[in-house]
Amino acid sequence: MKKIVCSIATLFLLGIVTAQPPAGDALIGDYYGSKVTAGKTIKAKALMTNMQKAENNTVENALIEGTVLEVCPNKGCWVKLQLDNKEVATVKMKGYSFFVPLALKGKRVKIDGKAEIATTSVEELKHLAEDANKPQSEIDAITKPRKEVKILASGIEVVK
Repeated sequence: MKKIVCSIATLFLLGIVTAQPPAGDALIGDYYGSKVTAGKTIKAKALMTNMQKAENNTVENALIEGTVLEVCPNKGCWVKLQLDNKEVATVKMKGYSFFVPLALKGKRVKIDGKAEIATTSVEELKHLAEDANKPQSEIDAITKPRKEVKILASGIEVVK
């Protein structure tokens, strides 16, 4: 019985430890996930035009630059990215395979990934607000889905 209790306690503590964003200072040149492809980033205006022209509102293999406004405080599993046209994109990590540190907030980054214009459900918007520790009144005010830019990142690199 004692072994079972110890095992459960160990698993519980392991869960708490692994549910934290990774440590790190997010210094210039640091990257998370796959190494970001070298090349010229696509401007937000061109990205929006390309997504709107695409059959499924998606641009594969986009190299996008922006400023991180917010990082998921629970795991570092998503970020809000300000594009150069003031559009805010939600960035998630491909395959949930990597996470970013809280220190990424305020940094300029390049993201290698897939960008799309998609509708985010009320359920997901509320989940993101809960992750971001928003007040309950703000979470309750979410009643409609929102069309937004979503990026599925395979790699993120700090550039400034």
